Amino acid sequence: MTGMKIVCRTKRSRAIRSISMISLLGSALLAGCAGLDTPGGDVPGYDLPGFVRGGILHERYDGRTDDLLTGGLGSAGLANPSPPTFADPSHPTAAELRTRAIHANYRALVDMTPGGGYGTLYGPAVGIGGLGMIAGHEYLALADHGDGSGVTIMVQVPDSFGIGQTCIVTAPSSGSRGVYGAIATAGEWGLKRGCAVAYTDKGTGIGVHDLSADTVGLVTGERVPAGSSPDRVNFRAGLDGAARTAFNAAFPNRLAWKHAHSGGNPESRWGRDVLDSIELAFAILNIHHPGPNGRRHVPANTVVIASSVSNGGGASLRATETDLSGLIDGVAVSEPNVNPIHDPSFAIRQGGQPPFRSHSRSLYDTITLVNLYGPCAALAVPDAPLDAGASAGRCEGLFRNGLLKSSGVQAQAAEAMEVINGYGILPEQNFLQPAYGSFSVPQSIAVTYANAYAKAGVERNLCDYSFAYAEKGIPAPLPPAAAADLFATGNGIPPTGKVVLINNNAPGGPREDRSSTLDQNLPGALCLRGLATNPSEGFRASLDEIRATGGLRGKPVVIVNGRADGIIPPNHASRPYYALTQKTPGAGNVRYYEVTNAGHLDAFNAFPGFDARYVPLHHYFFQALDLMWDHLVNGASLPPSQVVRTVPRGPGAPAIGPANLPPIRREAAEDALIRFDGTELSIPE
Repeated sequence: MTGMKIVCRTKRSRAIRSISMISLLGSALLAGCAGLDTPGGDVPGYDLPGFVRGGILHERYDGRTDDLLTGGLGSAGLANPSPPTFADPSHPTAAELRTRAIHANYRALVDMTPGGGYGTLYGPAVGIGGLGMIAGHEYLALADHGDGSGVTIMVQVPDSFGIGQTCIVTAPSSGSRGVYGAIATAGEWGLKRGCAVAYTDKGTGIGVHDLSADTVGLVTGERVPAGSSPDRVNFRAGLDGAARTAFNAAFPNRLAWKHAHSGGNPESRWGRDVLDSIELAFAILNIHHPGPNGRRHVPANTVVIASSVSNGGGASLRATETDLSGLIDGVAVSEPNVNPIHDPSFAIRQGGQPPFRSHSRSLYDTITLVNLYGPCAALAVPDAPLDAGASAGRCEGLFRNGLLKSSGVQAQAAEAMEVINGYGILPEQNFLQPAYGSFSVPQSIAVTYANAYAKAGVERNLCDYSFAYAEKGIPAPLPPAAAADLFATGNGIPPTGKVVLINNNAPGGPREDRSSTLDQNLPGALCLRGLATNPSEGFRASLDEIRATGGLRGKPVVIVNGRADGIIPPNHASRPYYALTQKTPGAGNVRYYEVTNAGHLDAFNAFPGFDARYVPLHHYFFQALDLMWDHLVNGASLPPSQVVRTVPRGPGAPAIGPANLPPIRREAAEDALIRFDGTELSIPE
């Protein structure tokens, strides 16, 4: 702990005070900050965890001019599609970046239209009224695990903390988003409940090293020269000066990206990152927010729910599997990116369909298959909106390479869709997949995760891909204003903020990947697929590192998933993971709820064509959290595993209501129950 600094700031004065921490054992931690932020009286000392690098940044938000949940925008401000502005677009302040990051991340994860449920089913003001603004404290830290890449952790403590049952909710970011990536999901639920919320970007987040300008981002988002502020930089590429100069000469205007190019496998630590966030939350609570008469907050008197969605949900499940200290009491997650080990002793059967045994394939396996065949298969869904990802050239290229046997583009498209569905990727996702393709979702996940699993630095140009800002498809210098905005609006994978994937081998010179050839860079897609079908020993080892066992240490767990999930296929994630838990002794309190007419990205529900077909899975995620709370605090039993049969809004997409969204039922009908008999997981239609 020697030499560590704690930085204390108040929202009101922006005063900054630093203290050296020579030895904190047995003393009141953060005593030097007491006048600013710490409640009166002696504070029991928990040392800050040793992984904290560069101290803690602290802000107090009054709930009127700024707040924890909405960044001062309120519910209506978040619903405004126009983002908050910067006074100086090239040099936004940390506060401006934070507000825009909250706005961007909220809108990216949920349907923000009133007809879809915003303002009635969910949203900052639902349940608390007013503008939905929540006063409290926010603590930001950078964790260093010795590999040179930073993991951002944030703890939010609402002023309502400690009124009633004390609690912590984890909110690891979904996707590769930054630390505010789960603000709209686990963040909203936890803050309204009066819980402290422990966030982490899981070592992914928005870390961008502009190799030509040699600038990097701070943990608070500001851009600085790569050689400055080492304790605040959240990512820099592992290139020395000579190597960077050589790379820039060969590949000018390229960017190194935190998730892709850290040279490690961040996903292998996601569970540990969640546990770290809980550990930091306990330390912060005991430093700043002790209970009555100085009572310490410990796992025995604090309810801890591991939560979040997508990648964040998978991270919380992994955290629970590795929770040797008993930090976690229960789990409630939605659409988790969990990669279960394959257990061939059981099959999955949906309704009267044949049993499916080739389950539990990794996300990398399924996403590279979809990335390869999806642009062709999209032509078999002619009525799907947002079908810009469709490609007759990809169909013809697959045929030339012997990967399709049919003649004619329409027949090839139908065959490509059959290949996808034959891999256990459900037909219910087929309508959504072209939209995901139009936003390059499979392509971007495939490239990012390939680099991470290969532990490839930016200089590798794995499969001849690179990242760059582009003008008319050609790599160009990253403008200062675009660079400054990446922290706030970036999603952690390209395309984002006009940063795109580049095909380095494009005819005529490097250019944006999908437009680089008529077949949408089929060689690149084949290379990515080859890493899944014929992985190197090191690549296979990285995939092994992320496998989940289903051993949840007897903790109660609720998992919800949309049947139409086209990014994390249920047959390869939630379904087999649930079955795996049932084969583990002491796993009787794990529940799986599968929701019909629900996909992976609720934000798509706002688009015409999707609004009539899909319901918000987010609504059921909040139900899952409510059920887990009631179980842990009040001793209520968890409803049995079941299929929840929803009703789409239909033509014209009238405002969603209770008739569309039947609840998860404590007494589910027999024909809705999900059953596992040891050899078969039965999922009703």
